[in-house]
Amino acid sequence: MATVSKENIGLLHEKLTVKLEKTDYLPSFEKALKDYSKKANIPGFRKGMVPAGLIKKMYGPSLFTDEVLRSVDRELISYLQNDKLDIFAQPLPLETDIRQLDVNNPADYTFQFEVGMKPEFNLPELDKAPITGYKVTVTDEMINSEIARLQNRYGNMKDENEVNSEENVLNVMFTQVDENAGDIADGITKENSLLVKYFKEDFRSNLIGKKVNDYIVVQLDNAFDEKELDFILSDLGLDKNDAEARKRHFKIQITKIGLLEKKELNEEFFEQLYAGQDIKSESAFRNKIKEEIEAHWNSQARNQIHDQIFHQLVDHTAIKFPEDFLKKWLKTQGNVTAENQQAEPKTDEEVETEFPKFLNQLKWTLISDKIVQDNQIQVQPDEIRGFAKQQLFGYMGGMGGMGAGAEDQPWVNDYVEKMMKDRKYVEDAYTRLQTQKMFEWAETQVKPADKAISAEEFTAMVESHHH
Repeated sequence: MATVSKENIGLLHEKLTVKLEKTDYLPSFEKALKDYSKKANIPGFRKGMVPAGLIKKMYGPSLFTDEVLRSVDRELISYLQNDKLDIFAQPLPLETDIRQLDVNNPADYTFQFEVGMKPEFNLPELDKAPITGYKVTVTDEMINSEIARLQNRYGNMKDENEVNSEENVLNVMFTQVDENAGDIADGITKENSLLVKYFKEDFRSNLIGKKVNDYIVVQLDNAFDEKELDFILSDLGLDKNDAEARKRHFKIQITKIGLLEKKELNEEFFEQLYAGQDIKSESAFRNKIKEEIEAHWNSQARNQIHDQIFHQLVDHTAIKFPEDFLKKWLKTQGNVTAENQQAEPKTDEEVETEFPKFLNQLKWTLISDKIVQDNQIQVQPDEIRGFAKQQLFGYMGGMGGMGAGAEDQPWVNDYVEKMMKDRKYVEDAYTRLQTQKMFEWAETQVKPADKAISAEEFTAMVESHHH
């Protein structure tokens, strides 16, 4: 009768020994041999009439090895399930000489494996965590800027005969030239669209009075301030950090002159933007814009709370790992190359380089699993369907762009059901929804301290953190 024993060989690191007796695998081997003899097609013999000795000689060694190893797997899985061992990955076999398996001399066999045990740990008390809830102050300047953006976006462009304002929009052709305005073979040419006010303030007078097909020759850093110059260089395919690129000469020829007529702030415009919301006055319009700006920054601030929660959980949860085992396991996870279809084991150097990041990801996985299990967080199939539908409407420009009743259209449901059959999509959607629910749970545990902050300070803080 087979036995499995366990021996500790390190921190959360165990050795499992599986001992097989002949009676554990011989009956299944003999049955497999008999079944094979009934199916075997061997020239010179009728099907099912091949002598047992010939079958054993030809196929016995491989069938014997398969049945022994299958018996080992069966015993190992049964032991792990019955003893409820919570392990990482799969058991790794220790060195075993497979040549010991002799079909002509069945014997008792011993196989050994090593496993890494998942640790027990406690999460930090989130209700005591120092979490800050940022409240971005919405200023009149922010409201004015957004209103101007909307007026421009929905405005009308009219053609002009000549440049007469800093607000003129110029369609231009950039053509690289030498310092004497001579043509350069294989020089850069690129179309662009610019406002006159994108040029340096003391340069703009050179454009006033110009007509279509007129041109100017400029040295880039003489014509544009830093911010606009970076944009121009990028658009021309040049490196903004290259000092020589900034001093290149270009002919800028005007191909079209326009002037954007901003939308008037009237009831027609308000209704165009917010149909059916009964916005009649500029004051009500400004309040609506303010609400939307606040909603945007509140969403950003919520993301920031989630980021703080993540760091509280990762930085303040002490977890011990069976590092020796995990490094051995990671070493087996090689990459399959085009030349070699079997994964080559990683080198020790590769393992050491990858291990810190691997361990951080593993830590977050354990923390996530604990939150999900302790709080019975589940994602139902209908929630994944809803997620797929929401994504579809996002791709198509939102419900407003698809018309009323679009959600119930047969083609929408057909798309959703098609996505539900895509295993990778369902797994990704499940993970995203589960993560979202985890942070929603965590939000109910924390007690953020409100803090007013400007949009500029908030943006700088988030960018600094990401860097």
